[in-house]
Amino acid sequence: MATTPRHWTLPRILVRVVLFFSLFGPALADLAIPDVAAMHLHNPNWPPHAKFHDAQYLVMAALLAAIGLTMLWRRTGNLRLQFHWAAALASVTWLAMFAALLFPGTGIIDPEFVADNVSILGLNPQLFIALVMLVLLAVAVGVERFGRRIPLAPESNRTPAAA
Repeated sequence: MATTPRHWTLPRILVRVVLFFSLFGPALADLAIPDVAAMHLHNPNWPPHAKFHDAQYLVMAALLAAIGLTMLWRRTGNLRLQFHWAAALASVTWLAMFAALLFPGTGIIDPEFVADNVSILGLNPQLFIALVMLVLLAVAVGVERFGRRIPLAPESNRTPAAA
């Protein structure tokens, strides 16, 4: 009897949460939350080229998330490999936020907003959210790796073992 692969395991749910947040979160923050939008796409002090790169980031985050979600929803092929690729794609948006700070002249906040800056556990809210997303992904991969593993393929695709 064929069974459905386990698509609602804790690791897969955690990766889906991060991917859904990556799909909608950055765009909603930059376009719909007034205080955040004023620091980004709606900032009159930003030159058009800076706004272009912010928009590029928003689109890239959504595309990576959409690809990752598509991989997670598949029910054929190597499910474990698809899970790991989806988790890797989910991490790109958030890892890039930390990596961007390594480039000369970059900053997490523009000087005009420093006085209004709030922090969460000593981190800028963007970095805090990025850290939470990366921790969720690390937990998902850890649980998958050291807990109950995702099967390589759905049980319906497996060949029966020789008796």
